[in-house]
Amino acid sequence: MQSLKDQIKQRAEALTGELVAIRRHLHQHPELSFQEHETARYVAGRLSDIGIPFEAGIAGTGIVAKIEGKNPEKKTIALRADMDALPIEEANDVPYRSQNPGVMHACGHDVHTTCLLGAARLLYECRDHWEGTVKLLFQPGEERIPGGASLMIKEGALENPRPSAVIGQHVMPLIPVGKVGFREGMYMASTDELYLRVIGKGGHGAMPELCIDPVAIAAQIIVALQQVVSRRSSPKMPTVLTFGKVVANGATNVIPNEVYLEGTFRTFDEQWRAQAHDIIRQMATGIAESMGARCEVEIRKGYPFLYNAPELTRRAKQAAIEYLGEENVVDLDLWLAAEDFAYYSQVADACFYRLGTRNEARGIVSSVHTPTFDIDEAALPIGAGLMAWLALTELRQ
Repeated sequence: MQSLKDQIKQRAEALTGELVAIRRHLHQHPELSFQEHETARYVAGRLSDIGIPFEAGIAGTGIVAKIEGKNPEKKTIALRADMDALPIEEANDVPYRSQNPGVMHACGHDVHTTCLLGAARLLYECRDHWEGTVKLLFQPGEERIPGGASLMIKEGALENPRPSAVIGQHVMPLIPVGKVGFREGMYMASTDELYLRVIGKGGHGAMPELCIDPVAIAAQIIVALQQVVSRRSSPKMPTVLTFGKVVANGATNVIPNEVYLEGTFRTFDEQWRAQAHDIIRQMATGIAESMGARCEVEIRKGYPFLYNAPELTRRAKQAAIEYLGEENVVDLDLWLAAEDFAYYSQVADACFYRLGTRNEARGIVSSVHTPTFDIDEAALPIGAGLMAWLALTELRQ
């Protein structure tokens, strides 16, 4: 396998120009969740050029492709990339700036798709040197509930044949280019969306005694709900409850009739997650009622928490060390962000790792989900080659 590893590394480096061109095309033509029609057509065209068979239209715009090596029924591994972009206006002044106003690949999904296309070419070119089957999952809608992963699973993306493991990677602007990161077990949080409407009785700000002030009541609810984390959650269980949007359309002297709140709840345990939903409803409605108002609570259940199968992740980390060197493989901490890759981890052994894209010398330091996010494109051959190597390493287990 040593010579095959070297061949993959050399070939991945040779593909750098092609990978950069693919990534820049995708970056210039971003599409929102479940609207990735042109992206899917582009991916399908690339797969056709390589000679890889595929099925399109999974979960709307998703694609499932299959590469067979020798003895294809021996074992199957799946590799996944997401394709959707975010509703963000790009602020970067670069030649490959988004051409779609208000839409941007600000989370690196253009990178993920590029790397999987690169890995596909590498695996296809050396298919006579390995046994088994590699499924390629080009997935829509990671950024929007219910998540394209859940729909891909429902529509059979993990069947015929069923993979023994699903592997995915995600850009990480906190990690320097050239390095990757792994974590066994719990890695990313579940995520739920909270929508509260506090309904009182508006009126003149100078006569609060004639009103039922939903602003003051909403403030009480926000503060009180922090006890869901500080006093109802075990300190051993990471939990976050954040309200990021408060709308009270009154004025300096006007108490509005209602206040609208939006927030998020995240944790790593499904039983506690369900219990916390009940507590949030009870506390919010109870506080409002005790103050003469009422509170409507809607909790939209999002992605589950992401669990990296320990043995699979251990093997993948060791394979990354073999491929990149021990100094370029780092350990990750818990991450309270969420990813719909978690759905795969709930139904199969899964490994989700991070690809470093940061370059401080070049000023490439912005976080994902920001208008100035970008990557050092030297990460592209690393991401493509490593994905291919991880698949081959796992196939030989």
